[in-house]
Amino acid sequence: QVQLRESGGGSVQPGGSLRLSCATVGVTYRAACMAWFRQSPGKEREGVASISSSGVTSVAESVKGRFSVSQDNAKNTLYLQMNSLKPEDTAMYYCAADWRANRVCPDYFNPPYSYWGQGTQVTVSP
Repeated sequence: QVQLRESGGGSVQPGGSLRLSCATVGVTYRAACMAWFRQSPGKEREGVASISSSGVTSVAESVKGRFSVSQDNAKNTLYLQMNSLKPEDTAMYYCAADWRANRVCPDYFNPPYSYWGQGTQVTVSP
């Protein structure tokens, strides 16, 4: 059974950095696409970054230049490096994965990602 396990969230001051991790458990072959989403209370879930099995990345305009996505294939782990954090980055962050070969990775919602982690909270405040 595939499980995605996020870690690395926490509280940080504006301008600070965090690195989120998402370990994939229960499968040994690489997902076609993996992605990070975030959602804060009262807002819709937002796609933040994605990476394909070949390593092609995409980052949302709202975080471009501050966030980057990467993966360690040997560890089956996805990362989200977040720098220059702002209060508006406060949200629950989720990783997601999809093994369907025809999936277009930066298309976050069509179709919906198949597998999701439980989320990790990021809070940015003075």
